[in-house]
Amino acid sequence: MFSSARRWLRQNRTPLAIGIGVVGAGYVATQYVLSRINDARERMSSDRIAKENLRRRFEQNQEDCTFTVLALLPTATTSILEAMNTESITYEIQQMKTSSRAAARPAASDSTGPPSIADTNLTEDDGRSMMSLQSDSVLHASQTALPPTDAAAPNKETGQQERAVAKPRKSKRQLWDDLTISAVARAFTLVYTLALLTMFTRVQLNLLGRRSYLSSVVALATGSQQATISLENNDDDNTEQTYGDDFDTNRKYLAFSWWLLNKGWIDIMQRVEGAVRTVFGTLSPRDLLTFDRVSELTVEVRKLVEGATPEERRRADWLKCLLPSRDAEDEVIRASGILQDNSSRGGDPAQASSASLRRLLDETADLIESPSFHHVLTLLLDSGFSTLVDRKLANEAFELSGSETPEFADQRGTKVILLPRILSVLTRQAHVIGNGVPNEYLQEMERVGELEAFAAVVYSSNWENEIREDNLMESAVHVKPEDAVPAHVSNQGCESLVDQSVVIVEPQSGFESAWERAVEQKH
Repeated sequence: MFSSARRWLRQNRTPLAIGIGVVGAGYVATQYVLSRINDARERMSSDRIAKENLRRRFEQNQEDCTFTVLALLPTATTSILEAMNTESITYEIQQMKTSSRAAARPAASDSTGPPSIADTNLTEDDGRSMMSLQSDSVLHASQTALPPTDAAAPNKETGQQERAVAKPRKSKRQLWDDLTISAVARAFTLVYTLALLTMFTRVQLNLLGRRSYLSSVVALATGSQQATISLENNDDDNTEQTYGDDFDTNRKYLAFSWWLLNKGWIDIMQRVEGAVRTVFGTLSPRDLLTFDRVSELTVEVRKLVEGATPEERRRADWLKCLLPSRDAEDEVIRASGILQDNSSRGGDPAQASSASLRRLLDETADLIESPSFHHVLTLLLDSGFSTLVDRKLANEAFELSGSETPEFADQRGTKVILLPRILSVLTRQAHVIGNGVPNEYLQEMERVGELEAFAAVVYSSNWENEIREDNLMESAVHVKPEDAVPAHVSNQGCESLVDQSVVIVEPQSGFESAWERAVEQKH
């Protein structure tokens, strides 16, 4: 039997060898194909996870921007309300009216004298609107200087004479002019401040969010993390995970919002007040205004502040309102208290991470001066002023509702109200803009789709430069820049912003090669 088997094998060794070779080659080819399929499947899964993590981190970053604006806005609001104290002017007018009623009046009043609340032909509703300038504007005793009582001031007449010498008494017309400028300029200044703070916060947190994401990507590529990129920091002391490896630089960079909240708003206020004085300075409390007229005056103020044409708006210098000059940068860091904190912890209080901070500030300045920044800022201001004028003034002052109805279109050009009624609404709305919870104006601005598209451009641009300049390992995920944009942001809006922006979005091939090099170094 064994001899027969050996003889059969000798006779068929060539076909057997060919068959075994074919089977072996088929097995090897099958294993190779399966391995390639598994690799492709793993790559697709990894890309999907990376894109989803990037999208979730981006969306969370935008939520952080909203909460940051709400936390910082009251600081600037307090300063603006103190600098433009409309309520104190209202109190002076009310005190002057009370004094004039108590004093003896001549039989005939001088028709050329300054206008007052009493001698304006107001209806009952308009009179209540003017009184609401005091009652509805959150007037507190601490905001005005109340006259002393007889018991507390025995030398009352002497004190009044000294005050009269120190500060000349204004006429009613002068007080009304001051009230008009203060009420309008204060509301407009707060709209500008809110829009600029929203834009500046988006730039800051998205630049830092990009750095944080790249740090997570590097850690993932080198195997120092698990298979997923961390989305949030649950431990307060885990600063490296949240801010990357340069927490001190990021903290100093965030401290530069101090400039807008404490210094920059002054320049905004002066620009707005000058424009309001030019446009509204000729009005008197006796003037009757239509809604269309108020809208036209608002547009005239905006043209003086921002520019009348797109080219003029691009040349508007908002940078000095948002960032200090290089000579004043140390002042901002000192005022924020970071240097003292570093010194108490034994660190270098002066020049820690100055190169990284300089790159962040320079990139921020480039973004602020970019055409896309001015374009999105204009859209935010359109939204803010539309809320103030088209909704609040239309509903509360002119009592117009339903902007789509024919009655609204007819009444906006025919129905007239007195100027004090408009000032009353603007005075109340100033507190709503700065301290409203929830803040309707911020909500309307964040509904502008181009704002999120601009944030996506900031978040997804200059990745290769960030990695190279920060001496991070050359690694990044295979993600297209548009993948950072949430689904509800239009691709067309994002592309237009990319075309207008001075920020360079790196090509996709750079991401692939960097990721492959990182994986090779890992193995």
